[in-house]
Amino acid sequence: MTAMTADQRVPGRPLLNRRLAEFGTTIFAEMSALAVRTGAINLGQGFPDTDGPEEVREAAVRALRDGRGNQYPPGPGVPELRTAIAAHQRRWYGQLGLDPDPETEVLVTAGATEAITAALLALVEPADEVIALEPYYDSYAAAIAMAGGTRVPVTLRPDAASGTFRLDLDELRDAVTDRTRLILLNTPHNPTGTVLSREELTAVAELCVERGLLAVTDEVYEHLVYEGEHLPLASFPGMRERTVTISSSGKTFSFTGWKVGWVTATPALVGAVRSAKQFMTYVSAGPFQYAVAEALALPDSYYTGLREDLRAQRDLLSRGLAEAGFGVFRAPGTYFVTTDIRPLGETSGIDFCLALPERCGVVAVPTQVFYDHQEAGAPFVRFAFCKRPQVLADAAVRLKGAAAGG
Repeated sequence: MTAMTADQRVPGRPLLNRRLAEFGTTIFAEMSALAVRTGAINLGQGFPDTDGPEEVREAAVRALRDGRGNQYPPGPGVPELRTAIAAHQRRWYGQLGLDPDPETEVLVTAGATEAITAALLALVEPADEVIALEPYYDSYAAAIAMAGGTRVPVTLRPDAASGTFRLDLDELRDAVTDRTRLILLNTPHNPTGTVLSREELTAVAELCVERGLLAVTDEVYEHLVYEGEHLPLASFPGMRERTVTISSSGKTFSFTGWKVGWVTATPALVGAVRSAKQFMTYVSAGPFQYAVAEALALPDSYYTGLREDLRAQRDLLSRGLAEAGFGVFRAPGTYFVTTDIRPLGETSGIDFCLALPERCGVVAVPTQVFYDHQEAGAPFVRFAFCKRPQVLADAAVRLKGAAAGG
């Protein structure tokens, strides 16, 4: 008897789960492909155009040569990295009360994206509501959908007084219902560059405690803060036992392709996330884990130099964008500057970004695709400044020329 094909068994049935079908290919992949096809400067996707520290690369080579990590590493991550992650938290946030146990409160993941997805799969049941600040990183929506949850966006809105995007705390409180399971928080925030203040985080923590909510925090830009300070939500009263904190090495050390991230939380929460994670990648990046352990021990001067270099790159691109006629929002943190295209006579970020590579040889990302309330994001476009100064200067010249030429 001839075996039936999948299409014969289920004629006409879509091959992609309907909850995921709406997401398609990520905007980053699409715009990066457009950059390659047109030869444009890619300021759309947030990856550096230079590699991280030579000594960290050498540490990865040593691990490969020494045979460390070439086979399955331990499921929670190699002990050296888990110890380094715990020490990193003590180093930067110990004064705030964060001191995780590397044996029971640290989990290594395949980047922050897997950590977020595993956390949501572990903690969210079908029909649970998950509050996310919009615009949100696109994987959030897909991960909530995979968990069977319902996405409830709370919109960050432009604030004329500060020149940044701000969280409306009343809107956040009103979004919580009896079905709300957790708040998915990203600070420093991609794509707006917003860094939530102590007052805002205090209000979020009080809301979580009052309503019995969990929190999953994406803190991958924790060391890329140029104005204000980064404060982990887990350090606020009542939050350590209800917060899954996520970070990664990619943005801090300019090795985005290594995909080494981590979760820190109580043993119960780490155990729940690991239960989901083990059926995803199981383990990953064995040799790189040893290298990241060494990277986390780099001196304060490394972190200061990284921050100051990126601050200068932010300012360089922001000036160029303003001179080209964009409305430019301040970016207190991250890799990104958000702009308003309405001063250029444009209203659709998607149309603008699709035309921009041919128009002037620069790729950007329309932030509209990170909104449920798409009309709120329609006029905004994100540019990445994690590129060499000469590249940013060249992009600024191209953008100014295109604006002058209509």
